[in-house]
Order: sequence, then C-alpha cells, then structure tokens
Amino acid sequence: MPPTTVSSPRSLREARVALAGLSAVFLFEMLDNSILNVALPTIGRELHASTTGLQWVTGAYAVTFGGLMLAFGALADRVGRRRVMLVGLVLLAVASLATAFVDTAGQLIAVRVAMGVAAAMTTPGSMALAFRLFDDDGLRVRALTLITTVGLVGLAIGPTVGGLALAVVPWQILLVVNVPIAALAIVGIRSGIAADDPADLHRDPADIPGAVLGTVTIVLALVAPTLFVDEGAGSWLPWAVTAGAFVAALAFVRRERSTAHPLLDLALVARPLVSSGLAFKAAAGLATAGLGYLVTLQLQLAWGWSPALAAIGMLPQVIVLVAAGPFIGPFVQRVGLSRAAWLSSVAIVAGLAVYALLGSLGYVWVAAALVLVSAGMRVVGVVAGVNVLSGLPANRTTIGAALTDTATEVASGVGIAVTGTILAALFTGDIARSDWTAQQSAQFQQATTLAGLVLTAVAAVLVGWGFVRARRAPAAVDEAVPAAV
Repeated sequence: MPPTTVSSPRSLREARVALAGLSAVFLFEMLDNSILNVALPTIGRELHASTTGLQWVTGAYAVTFGGLMLAFGALADRVGRRRVMLVGLVLLAVASLATAFVDTAGQLIAVRVAMGVAAAMTTPGSMALAFRLFDDDGLRVRALTLITTVGLVGLAIGPTVGGLALAVVPWQILLVVNVPIAALAIVGIRSGIAADDPADLHRDPADIPGAVLGTVTIVLALVAPTLFVDEGAGSWLPWAVTAGAFVAALAFVRRERSTAHPLLDLALVARPLVSSGLAFKAAAGLATAGLGYLVTLQLQLAWGWSPALAAIGMLPQVIVLVAAGPFIGPFVQRVGLSRAAWLSSVAIVAGLAVYALLGSLGYVWVAAALVLVSAGMRVVGVVAGVNVLSGLPANRTTIGAALTDTATEVASGVGIAVTGTILAALFTGDIARSDWTAQQSAQFQQATTLAGLVLTAVAAVLVGWGFVRARRAPAAVDEAVPAAV
C-alpha cells in the first residue's frame, strides 16, 4: 500500500514530534564520546585496559562511524531513510544495553564498533529527514539549528554530567543512557515522519566495490592522524597508512567514474552548491579539531593551568556554540544561504589567524580565536549542509548528508594530524613533563605558531575554493531566506 501523501509542516511547532526524535539522534552523536571520555581512567582500572586499548574505546567508534557513513547513506537512498534510521536506532539501543554486561576491554571495543555502525545509520539520516520534512529553506535552517543546538548542549554538558555521575553510579550507566535516548528517537520518528515515498527513492544497482573502496579510504584516512600523533612522523607506519588511503582514494575515484551506477556520482559532487558546501564544512572541521587540540595543550602544558581551569578556559567556545542558535536564522534571512556560508567560513579562517599570530601573547587572544572559530562553525554547520542538500537530487539527500559528515570527520583528523606532527617534529623531549626548559618552551611556541599558520593556510584554501564554487551557483541561492513562521 503506498504511503499517504501529507503536506509539509508550516512551522516547527507542527513538526515538534518529528523534531524531538531527530534531535535525540543528534544528541546521541554529540553526547556519546564527550560523556565517555571522563570515564576512561575508571574504565582502564576496572577492565585492566592498556593505553592502546583505551584509545580504541573511543577510536573504534569514530573510525566505524566515519568509514560507513557513505555506504549507509547510499543504502538509505535506495531502501528508505526512515527505515534505515529506525534499524540503526534499534541497534544503538541493543549495543548500549550490552555495555552493562562487558567485563573486558575487547568486549567494550566490540560494543563501540556496533555503536559506530548505529551512528553511521542514523546521523546522516537526521539531517536528510529534517531537510525533507519542510519545503521552505527558512524552516529547514531553523529545524537544523534546533537539532544541532540540542546536540551541542549535550556536547557541552557531557563531561560535567559524566564526572558527577561517576561519583554515584557505575561507568556503564554513561552508555546505557543511550537506551532511553534511542527510544525517544524511535517514537518521534515513527510518529512524526511518514514512511518514505518510493518515488523519492532510487533503485540503481548497489555499487559494492565502490562502497568497499570508499570505506577503506575513509577508515585509513581516519586512522592515519592517530598514528602520526602516537608513532611520530619518523615512523614508517603512519606514512604507509596515508599512502594506502591515497591509493584507495584514487581507486575509488576511478571506480566511480567508470561504473554505470556509482555509489557516489562525482558529477553531483562537482555541482557548485555541493562542492562549496563540502569545502566550507571541511574548513570548519579542520579548524575546530586543530585549534581545540592546540589550545588544550597550550593551557595545560605551556601555561600550567589545571584541567579544571583549562576546561573553564574553553568556555567561550562552548557558550558560543550553544547560545548562537537563535541568531542563525535572522543572520541567514538577512544575507542568504550562500553568503552566510562563506562569511562564516571567513570568520573561521580569521580565528585561526588570530591564534597563530597572537595566541602566545595572552589568553584574551586565545579566547578571541575560540569565539571566531566556534561562531563560524556554528553557522557553517547548518547552512553549508542545507546548501549541499539543496544542490542534490531529491533521491540523493541521505548520501549528501553522509558526505558532509564524512568531510567534517576526515578534515578533523587532518587537523589533529597537522598539529600533532608539527609538535612532534619541533618539540624535543617528553611534552607531558611539567619541568620544561626554556628551550622546550620556545620550541612549543614555535610549533604552535607554525601549526596555526598551516591550519590557517589550508582552511583559507578550502574557503577560497568554496567561495569560487558558490559564485557559480544559481543566483537564487544568494537571495535572502524567507522568514519562517
């Protein structure tokens, strides 16, 4: 029986049930690693986990999540976005519940892999379904702003809530809490979102070789930065993994250009709105990860701040990410989607430049850099995604959302790799020691300045490319977004 045709909601209030479910999905993604990180020392003690084992407790989730997003995005556009998301939410609930029964680090890593699979099935779908829920771009921006704000609140409060909870409950509760979140999402999506219309899906044959090559490329690209930081630039292993990622990427591109039914149609990616949106998202991911890594080390290692004081030092970023939500809609309405995307991306580059050139002079400049980058990222996270999905056919929206998330994940890994590799190359001795010599302090300052300048240059190239591509988009995309009721 074909699904019943329903009119699009005319306001966020009319779509509140669906938005509650989609917000719960994004809350899981943002809350998951942030709330778990504070429990890593406890997990290490109770499960007798090695340093490498603890690293993979978080790394296994990120690599699985990033590696499978494209494949599941393509699957969702074929069999149904709502269906794939609901299956992923059930898997999330089961895997989270299984945490209560793990007693080894290996078992916990296996659970984290399953949760990464669930995230790959659900997270891109949350953006795609929110986009398709409305016909009006103004409502789309407001809906995505609402969903991301809920997630960013989870990211902000996760460490504090996790730390307080560990005083009274076992660490397993921090992951079991995903069960009610998944249940809320299932209820909201089943009740508030209609089943996929077959006319909005496509039945092209599945590109299995392309999916394998794409997954291998992304997994190697995500593993390589960690190896550069852990093994150092002098080790052969990170370079071998990086080379493997490039070879797999070239094979993927060749496959997608030659097959009749590609996993990812490169002609669609080359569309102005799509390519510009991906460039802006990549710049934001690169800047956020790289700057966060540098500032955390600077506050605690170079300036001697305690972890608690360093957390307070990062508050400007948290405040902007959470509080900027109400201002995104009016800003986009005033300047239009495309202009909002590149203007906010310029703010990201400016923030990186402020840190690179002035960050060593005092905290006020570090705070200014955090504010600029987080403000830019907050806008880009919404409008670049809307632009990408607007530039794709209706039956490719989920893989488009997966593509934007993948660009962010890979760029974040590159940001960590750049900063970690430069620090490893220029800083001599044990960076974690508190008794630095004057020479080591100078080396650290030189390394952070150079890393900041490299990040600024790479982000500027991405933003410049995005700006050039955005200018080739249809003129209508630069018009102000109509006010949403």
